[in-house]
Amino acid sequence: MSDEIPDSELARRIHAGGTAGRAAEEALCKRFAPRIRLYGLRHLGVEATAADLVQVVLVRVLEAVRAGCVENTQNLAAYVRGTCRYAALDLRRTEKRQRAIEASAVVLAEVALPPPTSARDFARLFGCLQSLPERDSQIVRMSFMEERSADEIAERLSLSAGNVRVIRHRAIARLHACIERGAGA
Repeated sequence: MSDEIPDSELARRIHAGGTAGRAAEEALCKRFAPRIRLYGLRHLGVEATAADLVQVVLVRVLEAVRAGCVENTQNLAAYVRGTCRYAALDLRRTEKRQRAIEASAVVLAEVALPPPTSARDFARLFGCLQSLPERDSQIVRMSFMEERSADEIAERLSLSAGNVRVIRHRAIARLHACIERGAGA
């Protein structure tokens, strides 16, 4: 498939399905992925989030084209831009919620888990830390012992920053429950 094939023809082939449809889907992805990535970088500012945007937008566009929901296939680029706009808004909202979770996790950690004051408290804390799954334990250690940000941890562990925040939030809740039970001592 070359770039000379008009968007409307790609859309028609995708909607028809079959081998030609799969080839047209691949051509559409190759055509629009770089544009979507640039939009993501411009409006979201982070490479990982821009990559997420590419995936989200391409999936939504392909699903809409397959289902025949795109009314004006002559101007598929405008449909992709609109999908980019809405998907970027969704990603920003998600990031905002995840930052709120992170902030509450830090507050929860400070309020619910006062600093250990005795050797017994340290033993209980580290026992509970060892009872966590390895990735969760590593994220908690990197966050609070190494004082790394979610972005730094995400880059180091090949995760998204939002995923790091969610894992950390859940791990802190498990630590709290473990300490309250007196387990791991």
